[in-house]
Amino acid sequence: MIGAVAAGLLGLLALSIPVGIVLFLLGFGVDAFFSAFPLSRGLGNMVWSTSNNATLIAIPFFVLLGEILVRSGVAARTYAALDRWVSWLPGGLVHANVATATMFSATSGSSVATAATVATVAMPQAERLGYDPKLFSGAIAAGGTLGIMIPPSINLIVYGFLTQTSIPQLFLAGLVPGLLLALCFMAAVAALCLVRPGLGGQRRTFPLGDMLRALVDLVPIVLLFAVIVGSIYRGWATPTEAAAVGVAGALAIAAAFGGVTLSMLRQALLGTVKVTAMIMLIVLGASFLNFTLASAGLGREIDAVLDGLGLGPLGTILVVVLLYIVLGFFIETLSLMVVTIPIVVPIVVAQGYDPVWFGILMIVLIEMALITPPVGLNLYVVQGARRSGSLNEVMLGAVPFALIMLLMALALIAFPGIAMWLPGALG
Repeated sequence: MIGAVAAGLLGLLALSIPVGIVLFLLGFGVDAFFSAFPLSRGLGNMVWSTSNNATLIAIPFFVLLGEILVRSGVAARTYAALDRWVSWLPGGLVHANVATATMFSATSGSSVATAATVATVAMPQAERLGYDPKLFSGAIAAGGTLGIMIPPSINLIVYGFLTQTSIPQLFLAGLVPGLLLALCFMAAVAALCLVRPGLGGQRRTFPLGDMLRALVDLVPIVLLFAVIVGSIYRGWATPTEAAAVGVAGALAIAAAFGGVTLSMLRQALLGTVKVTAMIMLIVLGASFLNFTLASAGLGREIDAVLDGLGLGPLGTILVVVLLYIVLGFFIETLSLMVVTIPIVVPIVVAQGYDPVWFGILMIVLIEMALITPPVGLNLYVVQGARRSGSLNEVMLGAVPFALIMLLMALALIAFPGIAMWLPGALG
């Protein structure tokens, strides 16, 4: 059954069928060929019970929050402000790419939205100042992946929903690894540009007065992040309520900068509906597929395979890491999460691992999938914002950052405290 489901998944995706539809089709296929009972008769009740969950309401709110900040021009102001603070480093404006992605990751909750935001405002600067297109675009693609690690993260919300894990704990656990990844990205850029200065373009400095005035454009984003995450941690608001407060805060910030118009609001709402519909179709399709797979005994098959390998906890987790790396080449990231979580997480937890810790490890591996071909979404997003050049340049530029993510995954296995220190200290 494992081989048949994998072949069906890859085959249907190769036909360019929408992922949500693929998941439903696979569920019907498993029901027809591998189940002794007509499971699909309960489809309506299963879809209703899955979607009728207050936690999922946070998803459209966080999407709307990001849409408002992007479409109101706040993103461009943030990028210009960070340019004044970090462009003196070896690599120049490339550091502004990573720094801006980090700040918007702390509000948007989406990697693709973060990458698209930074690429839109940064690419014209790269072409004007003569930066190496590979490193510049690769840094944007990699920086965008932080959107699903640094809270608030839509993917962490989905993980918490599917595994019944505390979302506030997941948010706390993702903060330190996310910031460490951002610092590692910037350190790698600086090291590469010290060895080959031509990669980074011209280093620029600005008068102290300009730098201080630029803080005006950064303070609102920092405050917005503090309000969202702080209210969740302090117990003043659920993730859904905090997301609603975040939307109100984003509107206030956009209004303060004169970016609120009827056209902007219409575009933000339309974008939110499209993204939310896509996410919910995938979640519902995956829930139905997972239900049929569990009923047909796939979990028992995988348990038997792992037991047959005779691996201990460390060996099991390394096999899981390898599995996600391989699947990440071929399957869209949110789909990869929701398809594998109900199968993999019980196995990992049975080996004695904490589900919060594993959620962060999974997110790092999912981040790698966002910048590895042929299905790395961030690669295509960044390429779409470029006016010239090939996709190969973006792929090559993302390689150093993918290696850093792999090292971070191994570091999380060797030192779980990287993720678990903050939840333990504040929980």
